[in-house]
Amino acid sequence: MKPTAVISGGAGGLGQAFGAILREHGWFTVMLNLPGPDLDALSFVPDTLALSCDITDTGQLTEAAWQIRAERPSIDLVVYNAGVTHIGPFTTQALEDHRKVFEVNYFGAVAMAKAFGPDLRRSKGTHLAISSVAGFCPLALRTAYAGSKHALEGFFKSLRSEEAAHGVACLIAAPSFIATNTGAHSAPGDGLARPGSASDQVDALAPEDAARILYRGFARRKTFIPIGRVAHLSHLINRLSPRLYRHLMERTILQRPAKAEGGAPH
Repeated sequence: MKPTAVISGGAGGLGQAFGAILREHGWFTVMLNLPGPDLDALSFVPDTLALSCDITDTGQLTEAAWQIRAERPSIDLVVYNAGVTHIGPFTTQALEDHRKVFEVNYFGAVAMAKAFGPDLRRSKGTHLAISSVAGFCPLALRTAYAGSKHALEGFFKSLRSEEAAHGVACLIAAPSFIATNTGAHSAPGDGLARPGSASDQVDALAPEDAARILYRGFARRKTFIPIGRVAHLSHLINRLSPRLYRHLMERTILQRPAKAEGGAPH
């Protein structure tokens, strides 16, 4: 029987690309996403269960978990890929915008870990959190996003120590910028965007390339998986010289025009 992976943000660029690679390696994938044509299209993909689910809604998440258990013998991998960002100066953002970003990026992931944690203990499976360079480095004009990703990393690093005795792995991946989530994912202007939307790209990776790097790291059970040149360099420079990293980041980010471009959460 094929092992089962549950991927939030499954209809987004990275979610779809990583799901495809998992299926190539013999996995069955469950793709969770907000409703829309991209999710509908996944219903026709072999070895895939596409479920409409808002991970910030506990009732929907619980229902999805029960449906997956009814159809699959085990849950072996949970990928925390859903995420949104808010681009712009902190002084211009409403507190509610910060809360929305944390609801998806942090509390949504925590709710998923709570929902699927017992399943992963039974299968001795893996939590795979999709963080960001902003999870270990500062990132101007994305204060809510950086805060939520720092929280996400702290949660899964701490959970790793609790779950190790149960044979459960907690891996964290840190993509830099992924060229996805533009155009087709536009939504009403709530100021939120998927990470990787048009105004959020610096030296962007194709989602297929990012997914291949992610799979290699997952297959090797690496606890930290930097994805892309920017992620590798940022991690190294920030460790050696936080002051130099800040200078380079500000030169790159603050000298570029940044505006929030709407996009549906993934």
